[in-house]
Amino acid sequence: MAGMLDRSAINPFDSQEARPYKDNPEITAMTNLVSAFHDNDIQKFESILRKNEGKIMDDEFIQSHVTDLLRTIRTQVLQSVIAPYTRMTLQFLAESLNSISVDDVQSILVTLILEGKVDGRIDQVKQILIKNCDANQKEEKNRDSLEDFARGKQFGADPLEAPYYDAMNQLASALSKLSTSISNVNGKGQSRDIMM
Repeated sequence: MAGMLDRSAINPFDSQEARPYKDNPEITAMTNLVSAFHDNDIQKFESILRKNEGKIMDDEFIQSHVTDLLRTIRTQVLQSVIAPYTRMTLQFLAESLNSISVDDVQSILVTLILEGKVDGRIDQVKQILIKNCDANQKEEKNRDSLEDFARGKQFGADPLEAPYYDAMNQLASALSKLSTSISNVNGKGQSRDIMM
């Protein structure tokens, strides 16, 4: 229990002294619990707690620390779930943690943000977690979003309208070139009346 609370990667049941007791029916529930904890399998972990409530919860020490243990595994799983994403809804995260409440997810996220383990913020109005990107990622994202906007791929754009956006983009580019050409001609002493 102490190893799990400390997020230790060492499985105490792998030691030579504990191996003979590994298959003992009274210890099997705890060995399965430790195994699920190390695998970050929240569904299996909570299932073992429910099925073996009598065997596990009869111990006063375990009973007093089970809420801390649940929070620890939920924190681990949450960190692995959010790793590949930059934006995700709190509801999605709650479902990923075996359908816990959004308030519990928010509490864990606040702790992770304050401890510096997650670089991001929570938009409470939209109920989403927004992770901060480094400067290079932000520049790439801004450039991609500008290019997508120019192509008409912004949110709400109809894919059938994409050719119109491409045509507008080409027209804007041609007008820009024309404007540059005219200003170059004017720079050589010609009258501005030619533009009209």
